[in-house]
Amino acid sequence: MLNFIFNQASKIKARLENYQRVRRWERLRSRGMRIGKGVNLPISTWIDTAHCFLISIGDNCGFGDECVILAHDAMPNEYIDASKIGLVTIHESCHFGARTVILPGVEIGPRSIVGSNSVVINSIPPETVAAGNPAKVICTLEEYLDKHRELMKTVPLFPYKEYDNKYLNSRKRWEMTERLKDNIGYMTGGYTAMIENGECLFRTK
Repeated sequence: MLNFIFNQASKIKARLENYQRVRRWERLRSRGMRIGKGVNLPISTWIDTAHCFLISIGDNCGFGDECVILAHDAMPNEYIDASKIGLVTIHESCHFGARTVILPGVEIGPRSIVGSNSVVINSIPPETVAAGNPAKVICTLEEYLDKHRELMKTVPLFPYKEYDNKYLNSRKRWEMTERLKDNIGYMTGGYTAMIENGECLFRTK
C-alpha cells in the first residue's frame, strides 16, 4: 500500500514538474524569445529573462543541467555607465553539456556540440565540436561521431528498451555495473524511443 502511495505521488510530482516547464517556455515565448520544437530546456537552465527576446534557440537542441544563456553583460556598468548587449542565436540540433555558459553576441551553427563547463565567447561554426574556457573547436562533428562509432564496435551496448531506468530490475543493474567495470558503454535506441514513442526527455512542442 505504501509503495502504491509513493508511486502515485511520484507521478503527480512528474506531472507538476512538466507543467512548470511548459509554463516557463510559454512565458519566455510571450516575452519574445524564440524556442523551437523538440528542445530539451531544463528548469535549471538559466535564461537572461530581461533580454530573452534577443535569444533564439532552434529545433531539437538540448541543454545539460545548469547551463547559462546571457544576452547582456553588466560587469563594466559601474565604470563606463554601459552594459554589453547582443543577440544569441543557437541554430537547430545543437547540444550543450552541463554548466555551459553562452555569452552575448554569439551564433552557434547548426549541428554543433559544446562540451560541459565550456564558456562560449565567440561564434561556433556549423557541424563542429567545441569545448573549453573559452570554447574552441576541437574537431568536426563527423570526426566526433566516427570516434564514437568505432568505440561502439568494441564496448558494451545496452538497448534503451531493456536498460533505461524505467525498465531496469536488480539483475540488470548488476549486469550493467559488471560490464562497465573496465569500459565505458553506450545506451542505444533512446533517441528512437523519444521520436517514435514520446519517451525520454520532456521537450518543447
